[in-house]
Parts: sequence; C-alpha cells; structure tokens
Amino acid sequence: MVTECAATRQMVRRFVAGDTLDQAVEAVRHLNRRGMAATLDCLGEAVTSAGEAERARDSYLEAIEVIWRQGLGANVSLKLTQLGLDIDERLCERNLRSIVERASASGGFVRVDMEGAAYTDRTLALVRRLRAAYPRSIGPVIQAYLYRSRDDIAQLAAEGAGIRLCKGAYREPKTVAFPKKRDVDANYVRLTQDLLKSGIYHGIATHDPVMINAVLDFCRQNKISRDAFEFQMLYGIRPDLQQILVSHGWRLRLYVPYGRAWFPYFMRRLAERPANLWFLLKNIFRR
Repeated sequence: MVTECAATRQMVRRFVAGDTLDQAVEAVRHLNRRGMAATLDCLGEAVTSAGEAERARDSYLEAIEVIWRQGLGANVSLKLTQLGLDIDERLCERNLRSIVERASASGGFVRVDMEGAAYTDRTLALVRRLRAAYPRSIGPVIQAYLYRSRDDIAQLAAEGAGIRLCKGAYREPKTVAFPKKRDVDANYVRLTQDLLKSGIYHGIATHDPVMINAVLDFCRQNKISRDAFEFQMLYGIRPDLQQILVSHGWRLRLYVPYGRAWFPYFMRRLAERPANLWFLLKNIFRR
C-alpha cells in the first residue's frame, strides 16, 4: 500500500510531525527551542459517526492537557467536520465547547480552521457562540480568496476576535471566490492591512515572500511593532524563510499536523486544488 511505502512516508514526514501526539510534542519542543510557537492539529475531518467525533474531541483534550502540563509554546487548531458538524450541529457544538473549556481553564487557545465556503456561515456562527463565553480562548480562520472576507473581517474585528488569515486552499466557484491568483494576492494584502490596523493580535499565514514583504513594509510605514501580530506557516514549508523571520525578531507560529489520517489529508488537499500539488512539489526540494 502507498501508506506503507518508505519513500512516501519519508516525504510526508517532512510535512507531518508523526503518527502520535508524543512525536508531535517532540517537534513542538524543537520549534520552541528555535524561538517558534506551534499549533497542534490532530489530522482528521468529515467524520461520519458520533463516536469518531468524540474520539477527535478526546484527542484534542489530551493535546491541550499535554501542552499545559509540559509548558509548551503551542495551541491547537481543528476542523468542525472533525467534531461532527456534518452529523449534528449540536453534537459538534458540545464537542467544541468541551475543548474550548479545557483550553480556557489552562490559558490555552483554540483556532477553528475554515473549510469550504459551504461551511463558512456555520463555522462563524459556532465560533461566535463560543466566544460569547470564552472570548480569549477561540478564534476563526478567514480565507482571502472569498469575496465576503473583507466584510467578515470588519465584523469580527469589531467584536474583538483574533483572526488567522490565509489565502484559502479549497476549489471554489468564481461566484464566491476570486478565480485568479493575482486578485487573491491583492485581496490578501488589503486584508492584512485591515487586520494590522485593528489593534487586535492576529495571525498572518503565508509562505509567499511577496506577501511577507508587503506586511513588513506596511509595519515599517505605520510603526506597527513586532509583537502586535504573528506570522504563521506550515510545518516543513520554507524553513529558510521561517528562520530569517525569527532571526529578525518577528513572531512565528507553525501549524504542526500529526496523526494516522495523513493520507486522506494529503489526498484531499491535492484533489481540491491542483495548485496545491505544485506547491508541495516545489517545497519538497527547497531547504
């Protein structure tokens, strides 16, 4: 099987910290020693039973406990379909509430990933309900390729929510998302500027040096300090650029996925958007 192929697993290990939480924790310790924070993500999504959703919940409860007990510089991120959103929204909310409660009690944070555009409204609604009780412990991801994102950011910032901004990786119709890369890039720059002007601590997620330089230029021009936000990147992608940012005093958090569900994770990402395959291949050979 392809999942047992040594060459395949060696390639994947560059981007996935391991099959177990212990392996992921070791990766986080290494990143912390290098001056980088982390976000632990137990791989899995689109579960089909309440039992699977509850096991995912328990995995996150364990990760939060380990982060707190070992004093790691890390938080967690998750997908709502992993907690049962496609099965029963009430089930998903119960699972999410358990995780956010545990994070809040230990001074942690839960980042709720954004999935396809069909999930945007339900995702933001659930985040808002949990933020009403735990405003410092949960925040959403916003995708720059969606037309609606500027309005979403304005509303969330008015509510005081910390946002992770990414470009977006799902295949979406041109009725809801910018179809051309140059338009996505232009919108990403506009949205980063909106976030940086908000006075709220946000995560700017990109590996694109052009986007990073645009952020740095804006910070210099507007006297925005290095501790006002953080850059975010994926584990194993552009380690050279990661080290440069940290060496210049910028905050950086790496998304660290782990778990046995790495094969569907990779296949979904590659199937959803052909550009993801090119992105992966370029970074396999980049150091």
